[in-house]
Amino acid sequence: MQIKALFDSFNGKKVLVIGDVMTDAYLHGFVARMSPEAPVPVVDLQTKEERIGGAGNVALNLIALGAEVLLASVIGNDTAGHELQNMFKVAGINTTAVLFSEERKTTIKTRVLSAAKQLLRIDNEDQHDLSSDESSAFKERINALLEQGIDGILLEDYNKGVLTPEIIEWIIAKAQHWQIPIVVDPKKKNFLNYKGCTLFKPNLKELKEGLGLEFDHRKEPNALAQAIAQLHDKLGNTYTFVTLSEFGVQLYDGQTYYQHPAHLRNISDVSGAGDTVIATTCLCLICGASPNTIAAVANLAGGLVCEQPGVVSIDKQKLLEEALQLIL
Repeated sequence: MQIKALFDSFNGKKVLVIGDVMTDAYLHGFVARMSPEAPVPVVDLQTKEERIGGAGNVALNLIALGAEVLLASVIGNDTAGHELQNMFKVAGINTTAVLFSEERKTTIKTRVLSAAKQLLRIDNEDQHDLSSDESSAFKERINALLEQGIDGILLEDYNKGVLTPEIIEWIIAKAQHWQIPIVVDPKKKNFLNYKGCTLFKPNLKELKEGLGLEFDHRKEPNALAQAIAQLHDKLGNTYTFVTLSEFGVQLYDGQTYYQHPAHLRNISDVSGAGDTVIATTCLCLICGASPNTIAAVANLAGGLVCEQPGVVSIDKQKLLEEALQLIL
């Protein structure tokens, strides 16, 4: 498939994003002195802003690439939760399967920045698993969306309790029943619970922690390939896709390794890059791109968003221009 045709095919694809959502808050200021009370900088606060984060940021990236997004999550029945729900609606995200809960608070990650550099992050959140009542209600909402017809499912796990082992197993079984491709962006807690998914995308740190391994892939390239193959066999998935930060990406389909080095960038902030990579990967996969193209386009997308401060969505036109120039 040609790159332009691939990008055109993103438009209108219906993707169900399931996972932990949150608010990304930013306090922007400048530092001119150190505090007399402790050896810390004093930030002269200039502006405040709030953005959609977590699985919600994945949804924003999918929309930026032309997809239609349906979001499934559980948030607190609090002021932050209702403000986040309003942000979803403004962004054009279908929130039919976003539930309010009295048993948890909405996650807020507050970043303090000066001169576009992050000085501090403060997390306000609950991380306990969904209760049985919450799980039942959550499944009902998801089931109703699946019956309407979905092109792909994306699981975004931030270990905040929405994607429990029970929910994960149930969703993958449903995806297999409906023959819907399902891609996963995991975290450590439920790392090996995603058996049978279509594509599994850990980063290098998550790969090592999830398998209990330690190696230096720069000195032991075979160790990385062996770890990827080991994970692939454990999960029984179609593709295993590992992001390697400044060293690029590597995708494995059970027979061939597709490796792409990172492109030279003026890195400003890596926050949210993984969200962009998994969103791009998901659309490339459900639109029928080859494994090599999936890895190449996702690699470009992750690098592009790192040139912007804060958590931002991908610019589809810029990504297309780079892909046309750099992907053969």
